[in-house]
Amino acid sequence: MDVKVSPAKSGTPYGLLFGVIMILEFVIMYIIGMKSLVNTSVGTIVNIANYLILPLLFIYLGCTNYKKNINNGFISFSESLKTGVSITVIAGLTYAFFSVIFNFIFPDFINEMLDITKEQMITQNPNITSKELEMGLGMVKKFMNPFIVFPVTLVMYALIGLIYSLIIGGIVKNEKP
Repeated sequence: MDVKVSPAKSGTPYGLLFGVIMILEFVIMYIIGMKSLVNTSVGTIVNIANYLILPLLFIYLGCTNYKKNINNGFISFSESLKTGVSITVIAGLTYAFFSVIFNFIFPDFINEMLDITKEQMITQNPNITSKELEMGLGMVKKFMNPFIVFPVTLVMYALIGLIYSLIIGGIVKNEKP
């Protein structure tokens, strides 16, 4: 009996690997020192990798793996979408879960990030009033709340996965005759 593997399930290892890579990037940056990396090319490269290169790469790998190794050389557009979105959602879930745990283990991290943000705000706008500064920092602090970070990360990576899966799906699709 031939067992059919769902496209979403076939993308799970790629999503986990993508999530673990993002976690490793974060840990390395934290160990090196976030303060020294803010507004540098390293931070820009990591952001480009996490939001452009890695999602495209893992969605492409997941879709071609499903097409070649699981589905006998065929993949529909909808199967590409399922695979790609599942990969990015699993990666986002992995990273968001780590982020929440990290903030509970190292509660000073939020204060460090607030200090960095405060310095940036003052540098970018030296005439900022203390009221505007506190209001801006209050918004940043709200978005660092684990109950906000978790769903926002999931939604953001789901949208990224949807957009990139549309592109990759158009490239790799090969419908069954």
